[in-house]
Amino acid sequence: MGIDSFCSLDGSDPFWDWNRTWNASSPDLTRCFQSTVLVWVPCFYLWLCAPFYFAYLKWHDLGYICMTHLNKAKTVLGFLLWIVCWADVFYSFWERGQGTARAPVFFISPTMLGITMLLATFLIQYERIKGVQSSGVMLNFWLIAFLCATVSFRSRILQTINEVRIKNVFRSTTFYIYFALLLLSLLLSCLSDQPPLFSHAVKETNPCPESGASFLSKITFWWITKLLVQGFKRPLEEKDLWCLNSEDQSQKVVLVRCDGVKQAACMKSSPARILVSRGEKDRPPMEESEILLVKSSQNTSEPSLFLALCRTFGPYFLVSSLYKIVHDILMFVGPEILRLLIRFVNDGSAPYWQGYFYTSLLFVCTCVQTLILQRYFHVCFVTGMRLRTAIVGAVYRKALVITNAARRTSTVGEIVNLMSVDAQRFMDLITYINMIWSAPLQVILALYFLWQNLGPSVLAGVAVMVLMVPVNAVIAMKTKTYQVAQMKSKDNRIKLMNEVLNGIKVLKLYAWELAFRDKVSKIRESELRVLKKTAYLGAVSTFTWVCAPFLVALSTFAVYVMVDEKNVLDAQKAFVSLALFNILRFPLNMLPMVISSMVQASVSMKRLRVFLSHEELDEDNVNRKAIAGCDISIVDGSFSWSKTDNPTLKRINVLIPEGSLVAVVGHVGSGKSSLLSALLGEMHKQDGAVSIKGSVAYVPQQAWIQNATLRENIVFGRERKESWYQSVVEACALLPDLEILPAADATEIGEKGVNLSGGQKQRVSLARAVYCDTAVYLLDDPLSAVDAHVGKHIFDKVIGPQGLLQGRTRVLVTHGLSFLPQADLILVMVDGEITETGSYLELMGRQGAFADFLRTYANTEQTEEEPGELGSFLMKGACCLKPNIHFFPFISPLLSEQAQNSLSAASSAKSHLKMDTSEGDGKKARSPEVKLSVFWEYMKAIGICLSCISIFLFLCHHVASLGSNFWLSRWTDDPVINGTQPYREMRLSIYGALGITQGVAVFCYSISVSIGGILASRYLHETMLYNVLRSPMAFFERTPSGNLVNRFSKETDTIDSVIPSIFKMFMGSMFNVLGACAVILIATPLVVIIIPPLGLLYFFVQRFYVASSRQLKRLESVSRSPVYTHFNETLLGTSVIRAFGDQQRFIHESDGRVDLNQKAYYPSIVANRWLAVRLEFVGNCIVMFAALFAVISRDNLSPGIMGLSISYALQVTASLNWLVRMSSELETNIVAVERVKEYGDTEKEAEWTLEGSKPTTGWPTAGHIEICSFGLRYRDDLELAIRNINVIIEGGEKVGIVGRTGAGKSSLTLGLFRIIEASEGEIRVDGVNIANMGLHDLRSRITIIPQDPVLFSGTLRMNLDPFDGYTDEEVWRTLELAHLKNFVSGLPDKLNHECAEGGENLSLGQRQLVCLARALLRKTKILVLDEATAAVDLETDNLIQSTIRTQFEDCTVLTIAHRLNTIMDYTRVLVLDKGQMAEFDSPASLLAKKGLFYKMAKDSGLV
Repeated sequence: MGIDSFCSLDGSDPFWDWNRTWNASSPDLTRCFQSTVLVWVPCFYLWLCAPFYFAYLKWHDLGYICMTHLNKAKTVLGFLLWIVCWADVFYSFWERGQGTARAPVFFISPTMLGITMLLATFLIQYERIKGVQSSGVMLNFWLIAFLCATVSFRSRILQTINEVRIKNVFRSTTFYIYFALLLLSLLLSCLSDQPPLFSHAVKETNPCPESGASFLSKITFWWITKLLVQGFKRPLEEKDLWCLNSEDQSQKVVLVRCDGVKQAACMKSSPARILVSRGEKDRPPMEESEILLVKSSQNTSEPSLFLALCRTFGPYFLVSSLYKIVHDILMFVGPEILRLLIRFVNDGSAPYWQGYFYTSLLFVCTCVQTLILQRYFHVCFVTGMRLRTAIVGAVYRKALVITNAARRTSTVGEIVNLMSVDAQRFMDLITYINMIWSAPLQVILALYFLWQNLGPSVLAGVAVMVLMVPVNAVIAMKTKTYQVAQMKSKDNRIKLMNEVLNGIKVLKLYAWELAFRDKVSKIRESELRVLKKTAYLGAVSTFTWVCAPFLVALSTFAVYVMVDEKNVLDAQKAFVSLALFNILRFPLNMLPMVISSMVQASVSMKRLRVFLSHEELDEDNVNRKAIAGCDISIVDGSFSWSKTDNPTLKRINVLIPEGSLVAVVGHVGSGKSSLLSALLGEMHKQDGAVSIKGSVAYVPQQAWIQNATLRENIVFGRERKESWYQSVVEACALLPDLEILPAADATEIGEKGVNLSGGQKQRVSLARAVYCDTAVYLLDDPLSAVDAHVGKHIFDKVIGPQGLLQGRTRVLVTHGLSFLPQADLILVMVDGEITETGSYLELMGRQGAFADFLRTYANTEQTEEEPGELGSFLMKGACCLKPNIHFFPFISPLLSEQAQNSLSAASSAKSHLKMDTSEGDGKKARSPEVKLSVFWEYMKAIGICLSCISIFLFLCHHVASLGSNFWLSRWTDDPVINGTQPYREMRLSIYGALGITQGVAVFCYSISVSIGGILASRYLHETMLYNVLRSPMAFFERTPSGNLVNRFSKETDTIDSVIPSIFKMFMGSMFNVLGACAVILIATPLVVIIIPPLGLLYFFVQRFYVASSRQLKRLESVSRSPVYTHFNETLLGTSVIRAFGDQQRFIHESDGRVDLNQKAYYPSIVANRWLAVRLEFVGNCIVMFAALFAVISRDNLSPGIMGLSISYALQVTASLNWLVRMSSELETNIVAVERVKEYGDTEKEAEWTLEGSKPTTGWPTAGHIEICSFGLRYRDDLELAIRNINVIIEGGEKVGIVGRTGAGKSSLTLGLFRIIEASEGEIRVDGVNIANMGLHDLRSRITIIPQDPVLFSGTLRMNLDPFDGYTDEEVWRTLELAHLKNFVSGLPDKLNHECAEGGENLSLGQRQLVCLARALLRKTKILVLDEATAAVDLETDNLIQSTIRTQFEDCTVLTIAHRLNTIMDYTRVLVLDKGQMAEFDSPASLLAKKGLFYKMAKDSGLV
C-alpha cells in the first residue's frame, strides 16, 4: 500500500505536489502531508525523548510538589486533548458503520496522537512528583505540536474562504477545539510551578531565582532581570545578592573534588601511602578526604591532578559539548540561506513569498543559534566557577597539613598566587577548551561547503591555512617560555612587596625606602622585558590570524579565476565563500588563543600539582595515648625540620607527670621552641617516640592574632561560657586593656593585631589557650612581652601552682629566672639536647650547667617583663611559618585612651566583608560609573601621540577591509562576455593590494597598542610604588596588607596584560560594527528606518547592563580580598590552628569567604549571558531587516551589493556582542587603573629630602636633644597622645624612658623620627629644628634598634647595608662587635648568606644581633633602643648592653626600658605618665624621691 492510498482509498489525495507548494504564488501543503507528517512529528519527538527523560528524572529527584491550580489545569488539558483525539477515532469508526469507507490515516493518526497526549499527561504528573517546576521537554513538545497544527489551521481557513460550505463539520470542530487546547497547553507550559517541599530554596533567606524560573526564563536568562533593574536604579550592595545554588557551594564542590583527587592519588601511590590511608581510617570521613588531598608519592605520574579534575567536572561539562555541536552545525545554515537569497534575487520569476520565507528562516535559525550558544557559555562559566572553588579549597586544605620543610619551598606570595592567578587561568581555559575539537570540526564543515561552491581551488586556501599552523605553534611555544619567566619575576616581586609592606615601619625608621624601591623596580624591569617580547610575538600572532582568512580568500579566488577562463566569480560564489571564510576565521583565531590558554593552564597545573603533592605532616609523629601517670613522654627522640636536615634535637628523653609545671631554659638557639614544636608534631621525627595524652593548647612565642574582635580571638570558636570567660580575662590581666578599648572586648583587632601592643597580643594569645581549657599547655615564653608586675600577676594567677591552670600539665619555655623555684621540673637545653633535668633545688645542688647559668645571671635577676611580641616561633633553621613580625608594630596606639580610640576606630572600620573600605574600595563599590578622566589618565600614561597613532592605524585597517570587500562586489557584478569576465587581472591585483594594506596596518597597530600598554604599566606601577612608600604609617595601619598586595598583583597584572588586549578587541569590534552598518545602509537605504530604533534599543540594553555589571564586578573584587587576607592569616598561624585542632573551623570559614566571593561572581556571569541574548537578538533583527529590505527592493539591487550587505549583516551579530562585551570589560578592567591611581591622592609624608635645608656633613656632631613643649596626636580629630614635654638632653647622655603601658614612651620616639608629626612644640637636635628637615636626612642620621628584629629576604650584607655604602672590612668589623662574626664566618656563603623571608632561618637572638650590627655600622651620634632586648635571653641581652656601653660611649642613647636594671646606671631617667612628663632625674635621685620610678623599681624587685 503506497503512501497516497494510505491517505485516500482512490489515491486522489497525493502526499506531495510541487505545483501546490513551491511553485504556487500562495503555497499550501497537501491534506495527506498534513494528516501524516504534521501529526506524527510531535508524537515521534515525545516518544523519542520519554525514556531518557524518565531516567533523568529518576536520578534527579528534587522533592515533591503539591498539586497546584497550574498542575491541575495542565492535567485537565492533557485529558481533554486525549478525549478530542479519541473522538476523531470513534467518529471514523461511526462513519464506517454508516457505510462511508475511510482511508487508514483517519484511524492511525488520531490514535497515535491520543496515546501521545496520554503520555504527555502522565509526564506532567511524574514531573510534579519529582519536583520539576518547569519543563523544557514538555514546552518543546507543545511548541512543535502547535506549529504543526498552525499549518493545518491556515490550510483549513484558506479552504473555508475558497469553499462555500464546510465538507465535514465534526472534524473541523474537533480540530479547532484541538488547536485551542494546544495553544492553552503551550501557554501553561511557559509558566513555572511552586518549589518542591523541603527544597533548598525554601530555607534560604534570599534564594537564587534560577531554580524556580520557567524554562523560557532560563534559556533567555530573564530570571536575572529583577536584579539588573535594581542595579540600574541604585548601586547594588552585598545584601542584594542571592545565595549560591547548593551545587555551587564550596562545601559540596571541594568535597567532590577531594574525593576525585583522593582516588587519583591512591591509585598511583606507593604502598607506604596506602598504609597511611589505612592508618587514618578511623578519623572522621571529611577530614580523611582532606588529609589525602593529593598525597602523591614520587612515582605519581603527571596526569593524576588532571584526571581527578576531569572525573569531577567532566560529566556536567559534557553537556556543553552537546550544545557546541548543535551550534556549530547551525552556523553553516546562514551561508546556505545567503546562497538561496542571492539565487532568489537573480531569478526574477521566483514568487516573493520565497524571499520572505528565506528571511524568516534566517531569523529563526540565528535566534536558535543565539539561545544554544549562550546556554553553552553558561555551562562553561559555571564549570569554571566550580573549578576555581575547588582549587582554592584544595590549596587551603593542603596549606593546613603541609610540613615545615615543604612550607619553606613556597612563600606566602607564591601560595596566594596559586589561589588567585592559577585558579583564574583554569577558569579562562574552561570557556574555550571545547574549541580543541570544535575548531577542526568547523574548519572541516567550512571546507566541505567551500568545495561545493568553488571546487578544487579551495585547496589553495587550505595550503595557506596549513602554513599558518607551524607559525602559530612556534608562537605558542615561545609564549610558554616567556609565561614561565614572567610568572617567576612576578612571584619574586610580590614576595618582596609582601616583605616591604610587612616591614614598612623598619624601612621608614632606617630611611631605606629608596633601596627597596630600586630592588622592586629591578625585578619589575625584568618582568617588563619579558612582557615586551610577548607583545612582539602577540603582534605577529594578531597579524597572522587577521590576515589568514583574507589570504585564504585571495589565494582561493585567484586560483579559481586563473585556472580556467570560463570560471566566473559571480555574487553567489564570492559572497557565500566570503561568509564561509568569515566562519573559518573564528576557529582559526581561536586555536592559537586556546593553545596559549592551555599552555598557561599547564604551567599552572604543574605549579598546583607540585604544591598539592608536597609532603604532609605525619599524623603518627605524636601518639595520643600516653604512658600511665605521664601526660607527655619522649623516648630517644631525634627531630629535624625536614627529612634531609641534620637533627635539630637529639637524644631527647622526657617523662612529664600529669599536672606538673615544667620549665624549659637555655640560651638563644638551644632548641627550646623546637622542643615544643616536636611535641606538637610540627617537626620531622627521625627517631624515637612521642606521646601526649589529651587535648593541647599552645601559646607561640610570637603571638598570632586574628583579624576579628578581641572576644572572638579569646573564645576561638569554642562555646561561650560567661563566668569562665570573665575569670580568664581577669587572670590574664586584660581587664585594664578592655577599659581602654573603645568597644571593650567587641573591638575589632586589625590585621596581625596591628592595634594591640606586644604585651597585649601576648596576653590575648595566652587567654585564648587558657579559655580552651585543655589537658596540656605548651607555653613558649609568654611572659617575655609583658611588664614585670603583669608577668608576676599572670604567673601567679594562671601558670603557677595556684593559678587557673593548676592540676594541668604545663610546659613553659622561659627566660624568667624568678619563676624557676616554683617549677616541678626544669629541663636545661644546650645545643638541641637536654643536658640536665630536675627540680630547682636538685639542679642547684648539682653545680652543673644550670648553676653556672644562674650564677652568670644572678646579678641581672629580676621578674622579667620583656616587651615586644617578638620572639621567633622557631629557633635555628625553623621556618614552619612566616614569622608574624608584627605588621607595623604600633605599640603606641595604646599609649593613651584617645590614641587607642583612634586605632580601634580605624580597625573596627575593617569588618571582614568590607575589607577594602579603608582604602576607598567601599567607596569604589558604590561609585556609579567609571569617569572619562580614568581613560584620559590611561591615555596620558601611554602617551597622547602614541594613542592617536594607534587609533589612526585601526582606521586604516578597517577602511582597507571595507574597500576590499566593496571592490569584490563590483567585481562580481562585472558583465560576462563570451563566458569570461574581461577585467579579472586588474580586479584581482587591486583586491590583493587592499589586503596587504590591511595586514601592514594590523601589524603596526598591534605593536603600537602593546608597547603603549607596557609604557603605561611601567609608569603606573612606578608611581604607585613611589606613592605607597611615601605614605605615612597611619595609612598602612588602616589598609589591610591583602589589599595592597592585591594592587601590586591582580590590578598590576590586569594593566600589564588584560587592558591592552581588551583595548585592541574593543577598537576592532567598534569599527566592524560601524563598517557593517555603513555597508547595509549603502546597499538598502530603507534600513535607515530600522537602524535608529535598534541602535537605541542596543544602547539602552548596554547601559542597563553595564550599570549592574560594574557593581557586580566591584562587589566581587571587594569580596576577593578577604579570601586572600584570611588565607594569609591562616598561613601565619598554621601551627596554632593545628595545635588546637581547629582545622575544620578554619576550612569552614575559608569556604564561607569563597562562597561570598562567588555570590557576586555568579550573577555577573549570568548578567553577561542575559546581555548576549538580548544583543544577539538586536543583531538578528539587523540581519532580518537587511534581508527583508533586500527582498523588497530586489528589482533595483545588483546581486553583488545584496551579497555584500547580507554577508556583513551576518557578521554584525558577533561584532555587536563582542563590542558590548569589550566595552564593559574595558570599563570594569580600567577600574584597575583607577585603583592604582588612587594612591596618588592619599596623604603623604613630608618630603624625603629638602634641598634648601640639607644638614651639614657629620650632623649631629654632639647629639644634643632639646624637646620644647612637645605634643603629638594620632589623628586630627583626637586629643593629644603626649603633651607638654620639656626635656634637654646633653650630647653623650644615656637617658632611660620608662612608664607603664600606655604612658607614651614609644610615641616620643615616633615623634623624634617624625613617624608621626608634632602637633605642638618642637624637637631640636644640635640646634636644628627637625621639622624643617627632609625625612631621609633626619632618619638616616639617627639610629634605632627597633623592637622587632625585622630582616628581609636577600643576602645578609643587603640586610646590613642595602645602599652598599660601606666596605666589607667595615661590615666584618661591626659583625665582630655584634658577636656575630663566628656565626657568619661559619656560614658557607659568609656575607652572601641568603636570609629567608622575615629572616626565618636565623634564631630570634641572632636577628636581634643583626639589628645591633646595623646600628653599629651607621654609628650615628644618637641611638634609640626601642625595648630592643625584648624576647632574648639574658646572655644575648648582656651582649647587647655591653656592646652599647662600649661602642656608643660618646653617643646620646635613649632607651625605652621595661627591664629597669638595664637603665639603673644611665645618666638620667625620664618617667612618663598618661602622656606627660612625671619625673626626670638621675636614677639615684628618683629612688630617693620615692615617686613613680620608685614604685616601678619596687615592683621589679630592685629596691
